[in-house]
Amino acid sequence: MTPDHTPSPVAAANDKPPHEASWERDALERLVMAQIAEQRVARRWRIGFRLLWLVLAIALFWYSSHYNKAAISANPTSHTALIEIKGEIDSEANANAEWIMTSLRSAFEDEGAQAIVLLINSPGGSPVQAGMINDEIRRLKALHQKPVYAVVEETCASAAYYIAVGADKIYVDKASIVGSIGVLMDGFGFTVFMDKVGVERRLLTAGENKGFLDPFTPQSKQHRAYAQNMLDEIHQQFIKVVREGRGDRLKETPETFSGLFWSGQKSIELGLADDYGTLDSVARDVVKAEDIVDYTRQDNVAERLAKRFGAAFGEAVVKASMNLVPQLR
Repeated sequence: MTPDHTPSPVAAANDKPPHEASWERDALERLVMAQIAEQRVARRWRIGFRLLWLVLAIALFWYSSHYNKAAISANPTSHTALIEIKGEIDSEANANAEWIMTSLRSAFEDEGAQAIVLLINSPGGSPVQAGMINDEIRRLKALHQKPVYAVVEETCASAAYYIAVGADKIYVDKASIVGSIGVLMDGFGFTVFMDKVGVERRLLTAGENKGFLDPFTPQSKQHRAYAQNMLDEIHQQFIKVVREGRGDRLKETPETFSGLFWSGQKSIELGLADDYGTLDSVARDVVKAEDIVDYTRQDNVAERLAKRFGAAFGEAVVKASMNLVPQLR
């Protein structure tokens, strides 16, 4: 057989004249550098657009907040100041202490506001947030000498009622739900289930009581008693605030502070509320200022844009920084 003298690709490449090999290497380097430059430009454009959106969102937020303040201050005539407290009372919800207290201060400081009406429709929430709001209501009332009225729509329970008792009077509908003066801590226990399926819990702690609320660990009598004492302490704080706010109007019974709730009609009989009324009737007949100005701070479009594009910008920065760090793939 005749030997095969076909050169291998490597040998063929090595056999190329030096000027041809140099040309191919230069072309490859230029192609790679062009690709890198294109990626850098694209990344800069992405970051630039996100920065632009963030600046736009901040500008919209600034304009919206200043426009709202200007609109309120531009109405010096006598009016009723409205602040809505709706939904769960929580630091992450719209009904949070920071926003509500900011609204309260704006309303109290406006010379045209004759009184503040808290329009409440809430099942309750955080006792801490409610306590902060109640304290601020009492401070501002003493400072500005303006009355505060609570108007209940469907529900004013638990932490919402904690806030309401800071008002001078509470108005309800006959079918409103009012009360629930109590404190709870809930959770689940999975120890029996784990025993049945054969799962072993491995929990390591530094501190003998660190994991006593762990749902996968049996609850001891000592831990249960400790949690109950803490709930009782917070409950007594709630009771004290209700007694201070309602005063002699409160007709206490063994069930008043049991956590039960009542209809608006029954709440008036028990002294938990004062009379029937709506936002319009209180503004017209009690405050004597039918014009209503809403001071409620809302999560507006500008704030949502700021949150959205702020998060997008943060993600872009993280990704960009990761591209500058060597990675194992």
